[in-house]
Amino acid sequence: MRENNRPKVGVGVFVLNDGKFLMQKRKGKHGDGTWSLPGGHLEFGESVEDCARREIMEEMGVKIKNLRYGPFTNDIFNKEGKHYVTLFVVAEYESGEPEVREPETTEDLGWFDMGDLPNPLFLPLNNLFNTGFNPLK
Repeated sequence: MRENNRPKVGVGVFVLNDGKFLMQKRKGKHGDGTWSLPGGHLEFGESVEDCARREIMEEMGVKIKNLRYGPFTNDIFNKEGKHYVTLFVVAEYESGEPEVREPETTEDLGWFDMGDLPNPLFLPLNNLFNTGFNPLK
């Protein structure tokens, strides 16, 4: 197996605020046109918590607090030939007005609750919700 065929580690962050969580519509990368959580790749030597804080600030300009580990998913994107292990983090909104800071990879964003999710969902998030996980409980 070549080194670049190994699974990558993604971090998805539930930013909770008033019974809702922040989601983004992906653009120009795998999962184009699907709704996902903000997040990104875990970098070498980085903690999961630091990755979550960094990605949320870079992508949306938001600070988060009270981070805790959620579950993980094993996600194989057959069409794109990608394999990710996605680690989920649940955090509370602290401050900042959410905005699209990376327009090349994010088309839209918004706050959603479990009863009103946008479609289609990004594969890791769809796989997670299929387990019955609810970040608000």
